[in-house]
Amino acid sequence: MALSETNFKGCTLFRKGKVRDVYDAGDALVLVASDRVSAFDVVLPTPIPDKGKVLTQISKFWFAQTTDIVNNHLISMETKDLPAAFKPYADQLEGRFMLVRKCEIVPYECIVRGYLVGSGWNEYKKTGTVCGLKLPEGLQQAQKLPEPIFTPSTKADEGHDINVSFDVMRNDLGEDLAETLKALSLKVYVRARDIAEKKGVIIADTKFEFGMIGGKIVLADEVLTPDSSRFWPAATYKVGSNPESFDKQFIRDYLDSLSWDKTPPGPELPADVVAKTQEKYRSIVKIMTGHDL
Repeated sequence: MALSETNFKGCTLFRKGKVRDVYDAGDALVLVASDRVSAFDVVLPTPIPDKGKVLTQISKFWFAQTTDIVNNHLISMETKDLPAAFKPYADQLEGRFMLVRKCEIVPYECIVRGYLVGSGWNEYKKTGTVCGLKLPEGLQQAQKLPEPIFTPSTKADEGHDINVSFDVMRNDLGEDLAETLKALSLKVYVRARDIAEKKGVIIADTKFEFGMIGGKIVLADEVLTPDSSRFWPAATYKVGSNPESFDKQFIRDYLDSLSWDKTPPGPELPADVVAKTQEKYRSIVKIMTGHDL
């Protein structure tokens, strides 16, 4: 049974996002990952069953793999640690919530690209750049970049995030914070990339969110999930074409085959697309963590 909407009486909704509903729990927050799916910044009417659990469980894995690089906001994912007001909803929340520390979110998506694909590939074909960064000539679609690159964007709760240069981010946040976030983003990506490669998975790109707690940086929100990253099976990866993926690129490709103009409302997804997407999401959890959902 897919969870599209949350309605926890007696609990205070702090913010409703495209996928997550965030509840206030006093000195903490309860992040609930629904089964909603967004594509091209539009929330689609058709949920993907278990998707929220996938995002939560894979985030748990990656938080544990990167704590030596940067602290994170996670307190617990165990229902026994739920605040009292949420206890009646433990069955609905199990596997899909994170109890986290409150933090001041940095207003930028910290994006790392290790491969030339998606919007980056489209820009490169026109200008030879990705988010304004000059790249070597002659690169092909889905080719591995000489080094991972950091390409921030502004954060938007609704509508499109906007790619900006690192200079814009640095001028806004200050050089020390911006340079630190860039370095941390690249370190976490490289750690994850190397772990994934040993499991036969390529992480083409990903985006991170960071927050501040008491003047210290923490990794926040979700991390290295199929919603925030591109995962490719190494066995079928081939330079020069759009690779098979374990993420929602499958949905984007389906939507690109329609005459939809990428504005709300989004189209319903057919049952076969839902089933295939669910299979892809569940597969990446098994591959990365070694456990079934």
